[in-house]
Amino acid sequence: MGEQREKLWSKDFILITLSNFFLFLIIQMQLPTFPTYAKETYLANDFTAGLTASFFALGAVVARVFTGEWLKSKSSKRILIVGLCIVGLTTAGYYWTSSMTLLLIMRALFGFGFGISSTTLPTVVTNAIPSKRLGEGMGYYGLSQSLAQALGPMIGLGVLSAFGFGSMLSVGVAAIVLIFPIVSIIRAYRQPTLGAHAQEKGLKRFYDRKILLPAFLNFCMSVTYGGLVSFLALYGREANIEHISWFFLCNAVAIVLVRPISGKLFDKKGHIAVFPPGAIFIILGLIGLSYVKSDVILIISALLYGAGYGCIQPSTQAWMVKEVKPEQRGMANGFFLNSIDCGIAVGSILLGTIAAQTSYAMMYRLSALLMVLFLIVYFLARLSAVKQRKRASVPVSVSQNIEA
Repeated sequence: MGEQREKLWSKDFILITLSNFFLFLIIQMQLPTFPTYAKETYLANDFTAGLTASFFALGAVVARVFTGEWLKSKSSKRILIVGLCIVGLTTAGYYWTSSMTLLLIMRALFGFGFGISSTTLPTVVTNAIPSKRLGEGMGYYGLSQSLAQALGPMIGLGVLSAFGFGSMLSVGVAAIVLIFPIVSIIRAYRQPTLGAHAQEKGLKRFYDRKILLPAFLNFCMSVTYGGLVSFLALYGREANIEHISWFFLCNAVAIVLVRPISGKLFDKKGHIAVFPPGAIFIILGLIGLSYVKSDVILIISALLYGAGYGCIQPSTQAWMVKEVKPEQRGMANGFFLNSIDCGIAVGSILLGTIAAQTSYAMMYRLSALLMVLFLIVYFLARLSAVKQRKRASVPVSVSQNIEA
């Protein structure tokens, strides 16, 4: 009971959350602006311009695999500062790129620095959250990312159109500079565990079987999100939906409202209280989106999808962190973030292929089947866990009967 009353909004928790907001603000400012910059400056075609996002994601995925391992045996503060330095130097370095090839190399390096930083920050924040309020804490922490996703593209595109690419980069550098004094006064850095690096061998150093299920479920959900971020604007043109951009705004509002509630539910009842309803909300949101004929249906669909996403995503991260040892939290957070990036990448390719053969409306209806798969896998895994617990309890009950 004493631990449950522990303060959540400590100075460390607030500072780490603020740092995460600035980091993701930089990312969200750049994602929609670099393809435009590549096409206008280097006359790149659509495929080459799209590589600016692909190279960034590749760098981030690779970095997260190794960052989880580094966090077991090295100072998390030093790792974070190294990651932030790479982000800052590459953001400033864009000023001097003179070719498309060099720009792509810089994007990969930028992604590598972001992968290190975005894995270390949530690992550090788990040290600042009372264990019995982990779901609630990760829900609030994730709001910083949601807010950055809502504001970043607007700020980036606004500064780009009004003042140019150089000014947009200057805003990014300023945001990175603001992070350094913040992270320097945080005290929640965990000391490395001596010998942790040598305790595990082979691929087991980079993952734990206990987190594969939530990572797969998060991957399934992220595939559906990949279909949204990649094709929603095109769907709006195909279906003559004038205000299709409202979907992202209403989706973000729902995520912000639901995250704190879902976190508390996860802490009290476990993932069974948030995963099934979250999946059902997403299914309804995708089906509703595929039949949009008015702004009202569009808004309702966005709110449903956002509610489901807000239920599942922070709870998945809290579930994965709870399943591993403290020194493995970096690995779990890296696995969580990579399941999102890989899901979005697969969603863009897989759902794009489906849309090319059918239509965007049909694509969204079929993508809802991924959340049906989500529910099937989840309940089968839960049923298997219940059976294993029953088998494990049989010897105990038998011995009790013998003693009686």
